[in-house]
Amino acid sequence: MLSTMQDVPLTVTRILVHGTLVHGTSQITTWTGDAQQPQRRSFAETGARAVQLANALRDEIGIDGDQRVATLMWNNAEHVEAYFAVPSMGAVLHTLNLRLPAEQLVWIVNHAADRAIIVNGSLLPLLAPLLPDLPTVEHVVVSGPGDRSLLDGCAPRVHEYEDLIAGRPTTYDWPEIDERQAAALCYTSGTTGEPKGVVYSHRSIYLHSMQVNTAQSMGLTDTDTSLVVVPQFHVNAWGLPHATFMSGINMLMPDRFLQPAPLAEMIEQEKPSHAAAVPTIWQGLLAEVTAHPRDLSSMKRVTIGGAACPPALMEAYDKLGVRLCHAWGMTETSPLGTNSNPPAGLSAEEEWPYRVSQGRFPVGVEARLAGPGGEIVPWDGESAGELEVRGPWIAGAYFGGANGEDFRPSDKFSDDGWLKTGDVGIISRDGYLTLTDRAKDVIKSGGEWISSVDLENAIMAHPAVAEAAVVAVPDRKWGERPLATVVLKEGQSVGCDELKDFLARSVAKWQLPERWAIVPSVPKTSVGKFDKKVIRKQYADGQLDTTTL
Repeated sequence: MLSTMQDVPLTVTRILVHGTLVHGTSQITTWTGDAQQPQRRSFAETGARAVQLANALRDEIGIDGDQRVATLMWNNAEHVEAYFAVPSMGAVLHTLNLRLPAEQLVWIVNHAADRAIIVNGSLLPLLAPLLPDLPTVEHVVVSGPGDRSLLDGCAPRVHEYEDLIAGRPTTYDWPEIDERQAAALCYTSGTTGEPKGVVYSHRSIYLHSMQVNTAQSMGLTDTDTSLVVVPQFHVNAWGLPHATFMSGINMLMPDRFLQPAPLAEMIEQEKPSHAAAVPTIWQGLLAEVTAHPRDLSSMKRVTIGGAACPPALMEAYDKLGVRLCHAWGMTETSPLGTNSNPPAGLSAEEEWPYRVSQGRFPVGVEARLAGPGGEIVPWDGESAGELEVRGPWIAGAYFGGANGEDFRPSDKFSDDGWLKTGDVGIISRDGYLTLTDRAKDVIKSGGEWISSVDLENAIMAHPAVAEAAVVAVPDRKWGERPLATVVLKEGQSVGCDELKDFLARSVAKWQLPERWAIVPSVPKTSVGKFDKKVIRKQYADGQLDTTTL
């Protein structure tokens, strides 16, 4: 027996049309560096400009199918326009990570066979040297200020964004797209091997957006303004541009002004109620407002993901009236896979174990833990295993390139189709996930596992410590032992022996690192995570000034 319900495809186009018509007065505010003149654009204006962009891409650029249109852009209103125009016309939006090495960007663009690139003018120094090695790119569209002369002699056809869309029709006969058709393409950061392409469907984006808008996820409405710091090139900015058009949430976009001081200024002036970014952003902002106090009182809630948030950072923001809320996800999960909203009716003290976990799985994300031998272990809050997930917005394969078949490497997917996340953790009986480490970062010492994340969080609780990263290094006796690299706060001084004594208050003696290094900074990946492979190489090459205790 079939239902009597209408079969209406779940598409990005419908999110665009809904946001333009129903939430037309909601706003996108893009920071320009001038507090007196941020760019303000309503959803209605943004939607109309997205239609004009679609017309220009079809009529001038020749996009007439599922060709890839890349963006090399900051978070701004024009990037949002591309987010909706490209998929809605049946093409595929490919967001390029501007923090990747040049050789990886070249590999990714060629693998995707991008036909055109929309680029912010300030990023032309990054793009221009790559163009001779990008044979599929036939058009470059430039938005905003920047030195166009950098494109002389090295670019195919160059277009000015505003000139390209000016005078174009504000109506478009949108095609009726199969909801399973590709809408967007994003590549992993390539920390192991070549980057891998994840292709999001219209259906997956639509369902993920609905999940973002639930009360148990970000829980925002059209009375909220979200400061979208997480880059639009990183997993669709955690789904916020699509979710905001679905529910009318106002967006505050920082463009290229991602340093702590301008972020503090835009929070104080524009008064967002919500924000989203990785922990390193909030560590930098905390240092800024500690040295130069600002009013952050409007920002009641922050979604924090990409890496485990140190409990000490949560406590520091609690004192400022800002609640940091853990989330977990990855490129392959669109990305939100959990959100740490504690159960109702608990005191602040009772909430704490839930807050420091990665959170609870929403409907649509199925999860299981695989033990060392591949056996499935129970949700009992004690049994650890590698997290595997499946669901309608979770990848089932990787993009094989313009001329290749999609592929499912065995180290990334189980035989029965579950995504192997590479994260090790436990799940409580009521579905709260606590990650103890990445599988590749667990320290295997004398037959026992040591969590690098637990050690990092404990070290960062020291008042003189700004950041700490712990990695496994070879040890003749134990196989592996932890090495702690520590960044001190400005003006602070503390010895490695004192840090070890401090750590001994909260972890078992056998887990204490013997090797310590005070460093000026911790190397980061393109999305702001600790780049532990670099630290391990620095140690192996003798580049770290290490103290052995």
